[in-house]
Amino acid sequence: MSATIADTIYDNLSQQIITGALTAGEKLRQDHIARAFDTSHVPVREALLRLQAHGLAKSEPRRGMRVTALDPVEMREVIEMRVALEPLALQYAVQNLTPNALVRAEEARLACDAAETMPEWEARNRAFHRAILTPCGLPRLLRTIDDLHIASARYLFAHWRPKWEQRVDSDHAALMQAIQKKDTAGAVSILVRHIRRAS
Repeated sequence: MSATIADTIYDNLSQQIITGALTAGEKLRQDHIARAFDTSHVPVREALLRLQAHGLAKSEPRRGMRVTALDPVEMREVIEMRVALEPLALQYAVQNLTPNALVRAEEARLACDAAETMPEWEARNRAFHRAILTPCGLPRLLRTIDDLHIASARYLFAHWRPKWEQRVDSDHAALMQAIQKKDTAGAVSILVRHIRRAS
């Protein structure tokens, strides 16, 4: 499926919000965005509605669409939801993993470790988590987890960017070892510890 202009706008704006380039409370002006992407207001509205659905923007009466603030209470909820839902997906994924899926997950892990900047690492970190969970074959669950990862990414940038450094992620390596052995209980335990450690 080819990306639409609305997809492009959403991807661009969501990345700017996640990385903090667009700050909390900043107004998302349809006319400015339409000019920047040389398009009409229709795909811009679609992209803004998607940002709103993912909790990255909100529409305020008489103030228009604005970037949402990071809420510590919401962040705790996101972590608890990830701890509940990602192990569920992983339990199914471990049982369904094909050799090709294992190769893709290992490639995603190595790419994550090789990232040289935090934005690069964050995108590849999400790709690794997606790679190990996708074989669960539960699209609605995966979509919910994707949304939680977007919320987590904003928190990671806000709190870890000054301390970020390139490193090998030992949790990711341990996860892959457990998955390769089809040790579901071990993999779930590592994943839960990993999610809580990142928070």
